[in-house]
Order: sequence, then structure tokens, then C-alpha cells
Amino acid sequence: MDTAARAAFGLAGGLGLFLGGMELMSGALRQAAGTRTRRLLAAGTKTPLRGVLTGAAAAGILQSSSAVTVMAVGLVSTELLGLSQAIALVFGANVGTTVTAQLLAFRLTDWLGPLLLAGFALSQLGGSGGARALGRALFGLGMLLAGMERMGGAMAPLADSPRFLGLMDRAAASPLLGVVLGASLTAAVQSSSAAVAILQSAAGPALGLAGALPVLVGCNIGTTVTALLAAAGQSRDAKRAALAHTVFNLSGAVLYLLLRPGFGKLVLALTPAGAGHLARQIANAHTLFNLLCAALWLPLTPVMERLVRAMVPDK
Repeated sequence: MDTAARAAFGLAGGLGLFLGGMELMSGALRQAAGTRTRRLLAAGTKTPLRGVLTGAAAAGILQSSSAVTVMAVGLVSTELLGLSQAIALVFGANVGTTVTAQLLAFRLTDWLGPLLLAGFALSQLGGSGGARALGRALFGLGMLLAGMERMGGAMAPLADSPRFLGLMDRAAASPLLGVVLGASLTAAVQSSSAAVAILQSAAGPALGLAGALPVLVGCNIGTTVTALLAAAGQSRDAKRAALAHTVFNLSGAVLYLLLRPGFGKLVLALTPAGAGHLARQIANAHTLFNLLCAALWLPLTPVMERLVRAMVPDK
């Protein structure tokens, strides 16, 4: 079996572990949060700022912006949330989802064995339902880290592949191509966290931070597909909430392309330079990008509402 095939199989196996671990972890955390999650989301959106903070906290805890966005779409569809409240939740969810990349940048793989063992033991021996759910969440985190480690090992041999290096060179030279690659990757795996994890594994000297940033911005665009699918067949306000998610990420991508050199310098100023810090630079860029987009759109929430109402008119 040649190097490319081994890398593809290793990447597929690592991605399966990563997505399985994320699903197990987010499902266990949702169970631990109980059925009150939707009511808490509704109660935490009295003002746009509270909505952004609630959305960020929910996505950080559930490890999925898609889960929070889909819940926001559902709440709007059942008229438990107003459109402006759902839009604020969507803004915050984009910030909260960056927690996964930050966790992965800490290189917790040294704790992989203890995490898996503790999670399994707690899920089997935990007395209360909450303890068992926490055990499953820990086991899911261990699976997620194992998948990340496997993806990194699978990508390592590609560092000497002329075809892979050529693709990285083209992505680094063409920011628009990088955005398209990131959006396509996220749309394919249906998880921006998984796409960013792959980017953290694959990025190296050939790509660098300057080449990784457009791919990262594209990952934010690709994640909007889930909300758009969830809104199909729902009420007009549900479609508008999903469109707000898309407009948020598309506008951020356009702003990044216009201010690309300055954003890269800002990330470097906040993060130590060097090849060993590239995963941390990507994680910080992911968080910073979504924080800046949320800060930009928060005072413009009424503008976003008018915009999506115009895109999906009442008649």
C-alpha cells in the first residue's frame, strides 16, 4: 500500500474516532444538562448580549455550534424564541465552538489513557445518572483525542509528498482557494471542529499560519450547511435564523480577505511563533475570528434581522 493510501486510511480512522468521540461527549453533556436546556436557552436571551453569552456557553459545553444553532432554529419554529433572540444565540454559538480547537492545542494526548480509563470506570460504576453521563463525556473526550493523534500520525508521511506539498503551496498562495477548501472540508465531515482538527494536524511548514488562516475561515462557512438543512420545511423565521448563521460567517470571511495581513499579524502578536506553536496559533485565530465577528455584529443585531427578513419575505 502506498503512502497516500495509508494516509487516507489513517485519516479516515482518526476522523471516525474524532466524530464518534464528539458525538458521545456532546450527547452525554446534553443528557447531563437535562431537558431544561431549551428553557435555559430561551431564558438566557432577554437581551442580545445575554443571548451571545448564552449561545457561547451552550456551544462550549455541548462542544457543538451546530447543536446550538439547530436548537435555536427549532425554538424559533415553535415560537419559543423570537428571531432577534435566535440570531444572538447563533452569534454566540460561533464563539463557543472554538473551545474544541483550544483543548486540542493543549496536546492532552499524554493523558489519553487515564481519561479513557476514568471515563469508562465512571460510566459503569457511577451511582447517579449525572455521574454516568460525565463518565461517557470523559470517554468521548478520550476518543476525540485518540482520533486527533491518529490523524496527526496519518498526515505526517504526507509532509514529503510532492502532491500534498503542491496543494499546500497553492492554498498558501491563493487565499480564496484556501477558503473554498475549508468550506468543502467542513461541509463534507459536517463538523467545523473536526475540520479544524484536521487542519491543526495537517498544517506544517509548507502551509504555515498564512496558508492555514483562509482554510480556517472557510471551515466557518462550511458549518452553516447543517443549520440550513435543519431549517428546510420550517417556518419563515426558522429559515431566517439559519440564514443569519450563513450571513455571519460569510461576512466574516469577506472581512478577513480584506484585512488578511493585519489579522495574521494580530494572531502572531498573541501567540508564540515557531512550528511547534502552529496548532495553538490556529486555535487562537479561530477564537479571535469568531470573537471579532460577534463583537462586530452584536450592535448590528437589528440590521441582521432586517436583512434576513428581506431575504425571506413574509409573502
